[in-house]
Amino acid sequence: MRPDKGYTELCRQLGYVFIQPQLLQRALTHRSFAPDHNERLEFLGDSILGCVIAKHLYSQHPDLTEGDLSRLRSNLVKESTLVLFAQQLNLGAQLKLGEGELKSGGHKRPSILADAVEALFGAIFIDGGYVAAEAAVLNLFVPYLAKVDMKTLGKDAKTLLQEYLQGRRQLLPVYSVVDTLGVAHEQLFQVECTIPSLKISTRGAGTSRRNAEQQAALAAYQLIGKNND
Repeated sequence: MRPDKGYTELCRQLGYVFIQPQLLQRALTHRSFAPDHNERLEFLGDSILGCVIAKHLYSQHPDLTEGDLSRLRSNLVKESTLVLFAQQLNLGAQLKLGEGELKSGGHKRPSILADAVEALFGAIFIDGGYVAAEAAVLNLFVPYLAKVDMKTLGKDAKTLLQEYLQGRRQLLPVYSVVDTLGVAHEQLFQVECTIPSLKISTRGAGTSRRNAEQQAALAAYQLIGKNND
């Protein structure tokens, strides 16, 4: 692979220049394009990514429990986060895809983009070792982590609302179904979330009571945040 502008910029953002450029080419090759594709590198990169993030969280957050560390890691290495990095790296324009994938918009497909990011980490590991791969992962993740609220990452709305109220010694919210619409197998639940001490009452709707409660809790949590601005 010749060091064109796209190659140079990608390496700059990764903070790594390949000794074996063919590994970078393979990391950007989807199985629809050629037999020498990125799936094995993606498998390797997935493990490296998990290890690097686990180590980083362990060293940077000595106060967190094993459960909190696991929650954070799973929410940091998920597909949606990797897609953000793929977009940042402009990977969609550099992926080698078969004709069918190109026509169906494969260069924008989240799973393909996320797999390519992991494949890059795997390629860097093969090319330069663990230290180089770790540096590349952190080069992308550290700026992202600076913008993330580690206390709330991965927590659902009911949990966030409960923790907020408990931290201020307020009574927990009360959830009640106020209406159920539709036939048995296509019901829509409407739930009210009431916090008497704060004079807050919000509603949410969902195809299950649980989903409706989450929506009502989210509305309450956002209302509290707005009132505290």
